Amino acid sequence: MITVPHPEHGVENLCAAGTELYARALREGYVLGVDAEEVPCLLDFGLLHPAVTHPERLEPVAPAVALHRMLRIAEERIADERRREARLAETFEPLMRIDGGRTGADDSPSISVLSGLDLISRVIGQAVAAGSELLAVQPNTSDRHAQQPPPVHAEAFDRDQALLDRGGRIRTLYQHTLRHAPSIVARYERLNGDVEARSLDEVTERLIIVDRTVAFIPANKDRTLALEIRHPALVAFFVTAFDRLWRLATPMYPEAVQQPTRNGITPRQRAIAALLVEGHTDAVIADRLGMNIRTARVHIAKLAATLGSESRAQLGYLIGRSGILDRGA
Repeated sequence: MITVPHPEHGVENLCAAGTELYARALREGYVLGVDAEEVPCLLDFGLLHPAVTHPERLEPVAPAVALHRMLRIAEERIADERRREARLAETFEPLMRIDGGRTGADDSPSISVLSGLDLISRVIGQAVAAGSELLAVQPNTSDRHAQQPPPVHAEAFDRDQALLDRGGRIRTLYQHTLRHAPSIVARYERLNGDVEARSLDEVTERLIIVDRTVAFIPANKDRTLALEIRHPALVAFFVTAFDRLWRLATPMYPEAVQQPTRNGITPRQRAIAALLVEGHTDAVIADRLGMNIRTARVHIAKLAATLGSESRAQLGYLIGRSGILDRGA
């Protein structure tokens, strides 16, 4: 009789025979060693182990214990891969910056992927250190409940001040929710030079443009990846978008201008009203405007009270009828 060799597989694809025998061991407390000879995967994966008092028996490892061990192994493997990615990025980053005069044009990518917060910060710092103009969009991506932006690191402050000391200029766009944030206010009270800041209800994702020749944007949600863009057409597109948002924004520094309240409706409530008539939920409105959901609901309640609305559906109708979203209203 020819014995068919046991097929190779991973623990996540446990074979039918192995699953059946492991389940039997869990129900009965053990199986005999001879029963597991045709399914060696159970021993290989550590799902069965010899009993101390009866070596001929194999006792099952609790599924929760086995799962935890397997997940920990998977996490370690993923962490190793991430460390490998970071080492690769660190190894090739300085090489990519070597003058490419001896390489073909296609070998010098106009878009590069930067992996890891340290590398991203270092490459941006190098660009700013050699530049004379910095354009930036800084959305409020901090904890919506705390509504406090991340602190401005001393290294970034020194870098920006050095640019200003060289006669450079800095223009930054924030969301309105950051206008009075202590760390933002302190930053502009300390910076000395040609620096301005403005704010909008909504801004784009984070954007940094240096000398209108290189731009940096996030490449994933947690910003551990970034794109360094040097393609002239793409950078020009980002600059145009920034310039248009800048003209629409409210001066924040050096001159903070308070927009007037019209017909009892504040500028913030008008921004919320515009999103309400588009059918967005409270959570989406809060995220778009960089505030926590409780604050958004307070503004919605005040807006409803001002317009005399008794329901969500009626509020949308009254917003449209009031004309508060019309230009010049």
